[in-house]
Amino acid sequence: MYAVIQTGGKQYRVAKGDTLRVEKLVAEEGAELELDKVLMVADGDDIKIGAPYVEGSRVSATVKSHGRGKKVKIIKFRRRKHHLKRQGHRQSYTELQITGISAG
Repeated sequence: MYAVIQTGGKQYRVAKGDTLRVEKLVAEEGAELELDKVLMVADGDDIKIGAPYVEGSRVSATVKSHGRGKKVKIIKFRRRKHHLKRQGHRQSYTELQITGISAG
């Protein structure tokens, strides 16, 4: 059984026991979350597709940790103009452990 969920403007295919990194969520480590933006639920040949979400479906997850990703280096350069700008960015994330999927 697996589901496609939406969080942080992105879509993820998840199954029970999966660990994934999503955009930072406001929750403490060890907290239980209910993700209700479920786009699709599949259980073998039984597939439910939402319009846009599947009614009554939920994905439960546990917050494992929070962190920040690797640094992305940004360089803006204009040739012959004496212009060079450097910048870095580290995106914050939340690591989730999927504990269950209810098809509703």
